[in-house]
Amino acid sequence: MRQTMIYCLLSLPLIGMFLWYYFEARSKVARGVRREKLRSQGIPVEWQTLLSKEFALYNKLPQNLQLSLTSHMQVFLDEKDIVGRNGFAVDDRVKILIAAQACLLIINRPGDYYPGFRTILVYPETYVANSTRTEGMLHITSTSARAGESWRRGPVILAWDHVIQGARDSRDGHNVVMHEFAHKLDEENAAMDGLPLLPTLEQYKQWSEVLSAEFTVQQQKFADGIEDIIDSYGATSPAEFFAVVTETFFEKPQQLHRLHPALYEQFKQCYMLDPLNWLS
Repeated sequence: MRQTMIYCLLSLPLIGMFLWYYFEARSKVARGVRREKLRSQGIPVEWQTLLSKEFALYNKLPQNLQLSLTSHMQVFLDEKDIVGRNGFAVDDRVKILIAAQACLLIINRPGDYYPGFRTILVYPETYVANSTRTEGMLHITSTSARAGESWRRGPVILAWDHVIQGARDSRDGHNVVMHEFAHKLDEENAAMDGLPLLPTLEQYKQWSEVLSAEFTVQQQKFADGIEDIIDSYGATSPAEFFAVVTETFFEKPQQLHRLHPALYEQFKQCYMLDPLNWLS
């Protein structure tokens, strides 16, 4: 009798693990079915009109990528909550333009639609945020104006005036939505350290070698006051370097390819896209 009870107690964790895997598998199947249904839905004519008018990069995409982008947007908008702050009213225009810019990064990447968070907060314009740093025994609080933030395992925060500027201007190398959602891709690999999940195992070694070398060059240029096609903000940390080069890759592909060909190749493999092809 006692031996039977011991066996029963030992089996409880195994039963629990089995049930967890069973229900997790069922949940993934159901989520996959729901996503496929959303992706297969046609988009309203108003979506295409708005994207053509206000998202410059959308007009450069070949038709197959335009269709893929809008299908991903259907899932994104179903799974993310976009909430206005400081009296900002979120309408379909706001949702569509944020979703389009965010989904461009995952248009060909296998993944899970930016997992780990659900909420996107939108301010009407550049906002002021507090930050605290520690120096010895002191805790120093400061304020700064911001266009966007990405909190680890938390919300993405965006300023609408920068969102709409980034959508309309596809050649200045600045896009706050792409920047903050690049941080979310970076975060999927456990730490926000400039290393996203890559399509193949073989790419990790090349990625590390190329980006380490390029980041060191950018730090030196920043210290010497030398300008580069890559914004100097990318020299502040590996995480910011990845996000800034993402903006450059999508908005200034010709210049990035000419000046940093090895870096361009790594980002082409990472995003499984070649923006140079869109220019023709």
